[in-house]
Amino acid sequence: MKKTVKTGLFVAIALLCFYGYYQYNQHRMTEEIAGKIIRFHVRANSDTTIDQELKLKVRDAIGVYMQPIISDVSNIEEGRQIIKESLKDIEQQASQVIAAEGCDYQVNASLTITDFPEKTYGNYTFPAGKYEALEVVIGKGKGHNWWCVMYPNLCFVNSTYEIVEEEAEKTLEQVLTPEEYKSLMEDKNYEIKFVLFDWLKEKFCF
Repeated sequence: MKKTVKTGLFVAIALLCFYGYYQYNQHRMTEEIAGKIIRFHVRANSDTTIDQELKLKVRDAIGVYMQPIISDVSNIEEGRQIIKESLKDIEQQASQVIAAEGCDYQVNASLTITDFPEKTYGNYTFPAGKYEALEVVIGKGKGHNWWCVMYPNLCFVNSTYEIVEEEAEKTLEQVLTPEEYKSLMEDKNYEIKFVLFDWLKEKFCF
C-alpha cells in the first residue's frame, strides 16, 4: 500500500513538473512570436449594430490604404516605421468613413502594446498574449473589437480576412523559426488532464 502511494506521489510530482515546463515553454514561445509580428486592432465605439458595422467599414478603409504600402515590407523594423509614419493618414481615412456614415466620433490610431485573445486566421492560431499592434479606437472604444495580423501581412490580401493566401504563408514562415511556425498550426483546443489525480481519488477516496 505504502509503495503504491509513493509511486502515485512520484508520478504526480513528475506530471506537475512536466506541466510547469509546458506552461513555461508556451509562455516563452508566445513572447518570441509576439516579438516578430505586428497585429491590427480596431475598437468599436459600442456594440450597437450601427457602431459594429462602422467598425468594419473603418477596417476596410484602412485596409485599402495600408495594403499597398505594407505588403512588401521585409522586416518588422520597416513595418513599424511605416505604420508610425502613417498614423495621421490612418486617422484621416477612418474619420472620412465615420463622417460619411453621419457620425462624429473621434478616432485615434497608435502603435502600442495590447492584450490579444487567442485568435485563428485560416490554419494559424495565434496564442493569447501581449502584442505590438496598430490600434484604432473609434469614439469611446467600448464595443467588440476586430483583430488581425498586419505584419507579416495576413489581413489585407483578400476580402474575407479569414483565408491566409500562399504568399502570406511564405512570409510568415520566413519570419518565424520552424518551431514557432509549427506551433501556430497545432490544435489549441485541448485540455491537459491529470488522470493520475482521478485514479488516486478513486483508489483512496479523497
